[in-house]
Amino acid sequence: MEFRVLQYFLAVTREQSISGAAEFLHLSQPTLSRQLKDLEDELGTQLFIRGNRKITLTEDGMLLRKRAEEITDLVKKTEDEITLSGDVITGDVRIGTGETDAIRLIARAALELHDEHPQIHYHISSGDSRDVLERLDKGLIDFGIIIGQLDLSKYNCLPFPVQDTWGVLMKRDSALAAKTVISPEDLWDKPLLMSRQINSNHPVAHWIKQDFSSLNILATYNLVYNASLLVDEGFGYAVTLDKLINTSGDSTLCFRPLDPPLKIDLTMVWKKYQFFSKAAEKFLEKIKEEF
Repeated sequence: MEFRVLQYFLAVTREQSISGAAEFLHLSQPTLSRQLKDLEDELGTQLFIRGNRKITLTEDGMLLRKRAEEITDLVKKTEDEITLSGDVITGDVRIGTGETDAIRLIARAALELHDEHPQIHYHISSGDSRDVLERLDKGLIDFGIIIGQLDLSKYNCLPFPVQDTWGVLMKRDSALAAKTVISPEDLWDKPLLMSRQINSNHPVAHWIKQDFSSLNILATYNLVYNASLLVDEGFGYAVTLDKLINTSGDSTLCFRPLDPPLKIDLTMVWKKYQFFSKAAEKFLEKIKEEF
């Protein structure tokens, strides 16, 4: 499988037509069609469903698109690291992170480093810990920010000097809004929205003192902004971390911490024996200073 052909394939998925992709790539349509047919023959599967006006991807085609995007990102990252390895420190730092107010510490370190090395650029990708570690393992990011406890034995770790606080996001006119803190029994009969990472072994599960199967969990989420919209529409109570949604001023939402208090650690991780670009090395040095 040639990298060039993967780029052709991605162009077709973006343009949703072979004719549009051929024009974008400055190729003849028969040439591009032949390259794609050869790719399907090589993989032994159909990648496209060809319609009259546009093409759609098969299930195998969608998988290849995901992998091809990861491959092209990694190639671009490698090219940048090699090309930009001169005396002037320039290049990209890629960070994957869950939703946490502690990203402010990353921002402060990056801002200080920007004053010294203005040609370093940052790329932040959001997701939960599973997403972050998957991208880290594939070499698509340099650093991951992990919320909570996971098996980090194959990574180098730098603990954050702060913790996040678990609580409940709710409407200001909800039944629990009059309380200053939320106890486990307060949630036993309430419609709940839970992070998809919360399972029977999660600290929240131990705190709530009830089997998950007995709780009224209406939905799960991986990005709390979407959960906040459901809460705002009266869909339920979101169990989440503090300071992720603005509840000040005229916001219709409020946040109440759990009682007993439940705090969670944060860790910045990177792969052991990882080769860093000069930009990533400088960023790590600055983070260690800040922490």
